[in-house]
Amino acid sequence: MESILITGGAGFIGSNFVPYFLNKYENYNIINLDLLTYAGNLENLSEIDKNHPRYKFVKGDISDRELLTKLFLDNDIKHVIHFAAESHVDNSITDPEAFVRTNVFGTFNLLDVARVYWMDSPFKFKQGYENCKFHHVSTDEVYGTLGDTGLFEETTPYAPNSPYSASKASSDFFVRSYFHTFGMNVVTTNCSNNYGPKQHDEKLIPTIIRKAISGDNIPIYGDGKNVRDWLYVLDHCTGIDIAFHKGELGDTYNIGGRNERNNLYIVDKICSILDEKKPLAVGKSYKDQISFVKDRPGHDMRYAIDATKIEKELGWKADENFESGILKTVEWYINVR
Repeated sequence: MESILITGGAGFIGSNFVPYFLNKYENYNIINLDLLTYAGNLENLSEIDKNHPRYKFVKGDISDRELLTKLFLDNDIKHVIHFAAESHVDNSITDPEAFVRTNVFGTFNLLDVARVYWMDSPFKFKQGYENCKFHHVSTDEVYGTLGDTGLFEETTPYAPNSPYSASKASSDFFVRSYFHTFGMNVVTTNCSNNYGPKQHDEKLIPTIIRKAISGDNIPIYGDGKNVRDWLYVLDHCTGIDIAFHKGELGDTYNIGGRNERNNLYIVDKICSILDEKKPLAVGKSYKDQISFVKDRPGHDMRYAIDATKIEKELGWKADENFESGILKTVEWYINVR
């Protein structure tokens, strides 16, 4: 039995990953570390028995080195899967310092505590810790923006355009440096836009659903033609799982859904589903609530990931297309509200 530290496990992706991983594997003790900021919620983990013998929640900050050191010592941490991050682009515009503190310094802190605990010196692991691994979860936003054609590949040069994506790019580089300088066992995954159950209200798809149901205007930035590659969150979880267990050390894998959709399509599709599942008065449609608002600064036009590498080398594939995933997502939000 090995102990694995999962950071940010009460956030959107982490809270989908933890129950999935806990149920699939019986050979890991999971320590879930989350600061429970606005984006983390223990209700997201309500399906896990509080007395589960292989699960423990710890409230804390990845920037707290003393806490991390104690967690490694007390639990003999052998692996890390690192989700914890500030991730909302709008917030990075108003408060970029918080993103540097968590995404850059927090990631460095976590890496360095793991290095000290697992290794005696560069490229020399302590006996029994040779297979310890650090998996870093990142984003496609580090690559910048695309034109009308092309895809982000693992070799695409980094060109972050927001304080959020700049902070994630920096964290990716720190992870890379700990592989090349210290010989630490690391794997990085960069994902496209996630959606699904448990996502925070601030994000696009929950905002559309929430505003629609409440009868408010549904805000869409600019002309609504910004394109993203949409990845259902449980497909992302399976991608992280396979990259963590089978990924080449020091390597990066892009995880994408091959589901490019612009925001106009997203809002139209969600409103159509709501018109069917939660109809308004006769003759009314949720589409009547759509409104266009001023675009945010530095809004990237298009992201799209080429997932060929993880598909061919590791055998991963997404189970959901956008149409099947968004139906499950809307139904989940209807049922929990």
